[in-house]
Amino acid sequence: MSRVNSPPGTASPTSNAVLRGNNLALVATLVHRSGPSSRAELTKLTGLSRSAMSVLIGELVESGWVTEEAPQPNGRIGRPSPMVMPGRAFAAVGVHVDADAITVGLVGLGGDLLRRVRVDTHAPPSPEAVVRNVTSIVDGFRFERAPRRIIGIGVAVPGLVDAESGDVRWTPRLGWSGVAIGRQLEEALGLPVVVGNDCTLEGIAEARFGVAKGIDDVVYVAGHASGIGGGVIVGGVPLQGASGYAAELGHTLVRTGGVLCRCGRRGCLEAEVSLDGLLDLLGRTTIDQDELDIALETSRDPRVFAEVKRQTALLAEGLSTFIHLFNPRIVVLGGFLGSLLSVERERLSAEVSSRTLSEFRRSVRIERAALRSRLELVGATEPIFDRALTDPAAVMGSAKG
Repeated sequence: MSRVNSPPGTASPTSNAVLRGNNLALVATLVHRSGPSSRAELTKLTGLSRSAMSVLIGELVESGWVTEEAPQPNGRIGRPSPMVMPGRAFAAVGVHVDADAITVGLVGLGGDLLRRVRVDTHAPPSPEAVVRNVTSIVDGFRFERAPRRIIGIGVAVPGLVDAESGDVRWTPRLGWSGVAIGRQLEEALGLPVVVGNDCTLEGIAEARFGVAKGIDDVVYVAGHASGIGGGVIVGGVPLQGASGYAAELGHTLVRTGGVLCRCGRRGCLEAEVSLDGLLDLLGRTTIDQDELDIALETSRDPRVFAEVKRQTALLAEGLSTFIHLFNPRIVVLGGFLGSLLSVERERLSAEVSSRTLSEFRRSVRIERAALRSRLELVGATEPIFDRALTDPAAVMGSAKG
């Protein structure tokens, strides 16, 4: 994040107001993404004076964007700097729609998951079912968490989302095409809604709050019931593409003439490496990540061993391609791909190394997503918080009104 310094010369009232707004946004965003920080740390990071920081924090505390706590005595001479932490006045609703479930969560600043409700579905949910379930759950959140003001809803879906309109253009696993799910939810709940690709949003969440925090070049690959997707961050900026469709990593070819994919090609990563293939052998229809970890680690079925080995090799084929394309510092695996990494880390590392040029291999590591069950919902809400934190004073003003 760029440093905000006071402009030279005498500022006009308008420019003072703009500068104040920019500085409020800078401090609130730093606390949201970095977590508890002392006033001294924030002053150093922003380049602002101590008096200016004191005024800004006072405004943010009053409005609820941050809170302050007196630090514990450390035995040193002088008064320690107060700790500034994400506030508790605001929250956003995250929604993740998948082929087997609708998951809804209430998320506070700093990626704090306050509530999580999962509605299992026996078939891919329709847009009407999503609106109905989300409306019911959000009404419950409003009742339970009255002191927290809900500032918006973020929706993550496994498919192509138009960056300009927010409409879901195509998601084969859900059977949706040209669905304005954002507008439908806005009409039902009276809240602003932002819709995005689930894996792109998850990658942003991991880069801000998870194992890739502080790293500018990240490849995120996740496997869900709906398939495999990804998100790529280059130089700290999420890769978007002309229409917001970039990083559909699940449709990377990993096996010539392989399994027929829903996109119409054969041998795509998501067709060859699938949760369905594991669930069939485990005798399950649905499973969460923790249960999958245990099931794979404790299974003694040779068919499960063989399938895990096969999927690991083909996953390595895809990862080596991504490493050559994007030259990341870290590759993060989410969803059931994280489970494959946990049970076959040595094999996966060896398979990737054997397929990757040495210069690329030396600069990258492969890790499991750290946010786990928080990942989809925290990712879904980040665009809502980004929008609000761009102008926290405006949200503060509307809250008072």
